[in-house]
Amino acid sequence: MVQPRPFVRFPVGVLLVGVLLLCGGVAGCETDAPETPTDESTADPLTPTFTKEGTLTLVDSSGRPLHKIDVEFAETPAERQQGLMQRRSMDYGKGMLFLFDEPSTRGMWMKNTPMPLDILFLAPDSTVINIAKRTRPFSETSIEPDAPKRFVLEVRAGFADRFNIRPGTRVRWQRTNGAR
Repeated sequence: MVQPRPFVRFPVGVLLVGVLLLCGGVAGCETDAPETPTDESTADPLTPTFTKEGTLTLVDSSGRPLHKIDVEFAETPAERQQGLMQRRSMDYGKGMLFLFDEPSTRGMWMKNTPMPLDILFLAPDSTVINIAKRTRPFSETSIEPDAPKRFVLEVRAGFADRFNIRPGTRVRWQRTNGAR
């Protein structure tokens, strides 16, 4: 006659921890996706993604480069109206440069823009006039330049402080081959 094996009791907590570790290990292997999404890896197909159209270098008054970034250009009325609307994130190596036909004191706004920005207003000679730091997402309040601006650079909030950008900083840019 075969003897039955003795029943071994496991505390429920130990069994539960084992199951959770097993499940967690399996779930952790399902994807290599980063924990924090960027504008390129967002799951929302309606969110615009960054398209490099040129490079931009910020230089101090002596001509020493402070920081170089990739930029998109907003130069048509439709592109300027869209701006960075619906963008959820952007790293410090990217920005959007708005090109206007004539200098003006007309402001910018944050309508439908979910991330805070630093907005740099640039004179016709590409010198920073003033900077609106850490703007409020979704605000429809106009953010004005201190003098007539010809260009506007929008970058991630904190950019100006991180790279020591101040009024008087100069901006130089060029288009990437193939960009209009």
